[in-house]
Amino acid sequence: MKKFNVRWQLVAYDFILLLLVDLFVLKIFGSETLSYTGLAIQTLISAACIFGARFSGSVYRQIWRYGNVQSYLRFIIADALAFAAYLILENVLPIEHISFLSLVSVCSVNLIFSLFIRMMYRYAYNLRNTNTTSSKLFNFLLRLLAGTKVENDKNNETGKIKVAIVGAGHLGVALAEELINNETSPYSPRCFVDISQDKVNRKILSLSVYPEGDATLEKLKLKNIGEVFFALPSITEEEKQRLYHYYSQAGYKVKVYDFPFKHVAGEKRLIREFDIEELLFRKPIVIHNDKTTEYYKNKVVLITGGGGSIGSELCRQLAKMSPKKIIILDIYENGAYDIQQELRIAYKNQLDISIEIASITNRRAMERVFEEYHPEIVINAAAHKHVPLMEHNCIEAVENNVFGTKNLVELAEKYDAERFMMVSTDKAVNPTNVMGATKRVCELIVKNASLHGKLKCSATRFGNVLGSAGSVIPLFKKQIAVGGPITITDKRIIRYFMTIPEASQLVLESGAMAKNGELFVLDMGQPVKIYDLAKNMIKLSGAFGVDIIETGLRPGEKLYEELLIKTETLSRTENSLIFIEKEDALCDEVLGEKLRLLTSACEGGDDDAVRDVLKQVVDTYKSPEEVNLNAEKSDEMNSVKMVATV
Repeated sequence: MKKFNVRWQLVAYDFILLLLVDLFVLKIFGSETLSYTGLAIQTLISAACIFGARFSGSVYRQIWRYGNVQSYLRFIIADALAFAAYLILENVLPIEHISFLSLVSVCSVNLIFSLFIRMMYRYAYNLRNTNTTSSKLFNFLLRLLAGTKVENDKNNETGKIKVAIVGAGHLGVALAEELINNETSPYSPRCFVDISQDKVNRKILSLSVYPEGDATLEKLKLKNIGEVFFALPSITEEEKQRLYHYYSQAGYKVKVYDFPFKHVAGEKRLIREFDIEELLFRKPIVIHNDKTTEYYKNKVVLITGGGGSIGSELCRQLAKMSPKKIIILDIYENGAYDIQQELRIAYKNQLDISIEIASITNRRAMERVFEEYHPEIVINAAAHKHVPLMEHNCIEAVENNVFGTKNLVELAEKYDAERFMMVSTDKAVNPTNVMGATKRVCELIVKNASLHGKLKCSATRFGNVLGSAGSVIPLFKKQIAVGGPITITDKRIIRYFMTIPEASQLVLESGAMAKNGELFVLDMGQPVKIYDLAKNMIKLSGAFGVDIIETGLRPGEKLYEELLIKTETLSRTENSLIFIEKEDALCDEVLGEKLRLLTSACEGGDDDAVRDVLKQVVDTYKSPEEVNLNAEKSDEMNSVKMVATV
């Protein structure tokens, strides 16, 4: 049985209003000579027509505090139909008749006053939280119309954060309406800020629109504004940076009304903190194109390390390109399971995914995987990447990064894969640590593999990835959550950063454009000072009293990473952000000797001995002390951009 959720109190108000309209129009001020019996009959007929039409049109099932144009149009159409029915009945029934003008007057006046009641109710509801003299009168009206007690300003505002909305366009107005109408919202909008002269010094939803400027900042203080929300659908990164600085330096916590950073179709906007990517205030680079998508379409792709930060994002990006099959291989089953379930939910089991739990160092397990699936494309994102940990686990770093990569390249050749793509790092450039040195050896293996066989090989080199497991961002978040301090190794340290989607897209596009043996690098822009990044995170979190302390450089750590883009050693590609490092491949004999030295050292079980051999194998390997001694003179340190300093 269908439930009719009708506000009968409003029906009663409308009925009383109709009685008064009929009495005044037809008896007191009208020209009609109706008897009281005739007046009663006319009232019953008009009530039957009007309320019959309104109930049929579900007018009394509307929630008028949220009334919009459609709600009022429904009301008007219902009363127009009621007028037509009233006109017909008045002319065919054997009763005391009234003039057409009187009939029009009854319906029109009743409609006007009925709409007026609803508009006043909605206006009073929107003003219920404002601290103005007029709001007290409207609160009384609201209590009268609603028939329930409405919290006054002091009670209702307890604990609510007063906010200013930057942007008085359609998005800002929608946000203000949502906050005003949502009783459970922790925020109370108090004003808008906009640069449009058509809006400044006017009112929207009874909220003042202020111009941007120092005078406005004083007004915000008088209104006890606690937070500032950006509701700007079209804004450049430079303008966002300027506005962020302007309001954060004035002491306000800044948030944005927008989609989550990784939004999906159908997702709604929400009030959120600035994302990690936005800390850098640069527009994320979108790299892959139609050619890239076409290349991976209907291909069987094996992704090693597929459950990690980069590997899982590679899976997400590939899933959009309609591959024939994705094989997610990882030694850590939880990460592989998580991305498998995410993709199954997103693609409704229409994506062919297989999970293999194995280490790339296990030659027998890798052979089984290649024999079963015969992947056409192999993307190697499996590696030990933590610099300090690998300094104390040199043997494991070499066995996993170097010999794991060697296993994959050889099996890709054996089982006729089309392409092998390796994820590398900027730490492989003039390495000062074991991790960077092992990745450099991996690059040499991939480059050498391009000299023989049908397998097309490439490596893609990029910098630090924002938000990846083990990176500074998650660490800083945890440290802020417990009240600090934030620990950084050195206030001078700088790094290149990119987002996880950018890194993954780079790997996929560069791999698709590879001819054979390329070492791709990305123009990552300006390096970022970690100290500035830490200060921004403290500011964005709204935390107070969180200190930043230096702990000293860790083993193998240098103050800066080498510039990836040096025009004298690079050639351009069709993508202006992707370059190819110019270097010759090592012949089989030279590479073979290097790998034999590493094998022998690992078999000896001495980490220090392995480190010494790495320095022989990688001729660009330098001690961090040597690099850091002259760091202040480097181009990298001198070109650092003070990004988002607060």
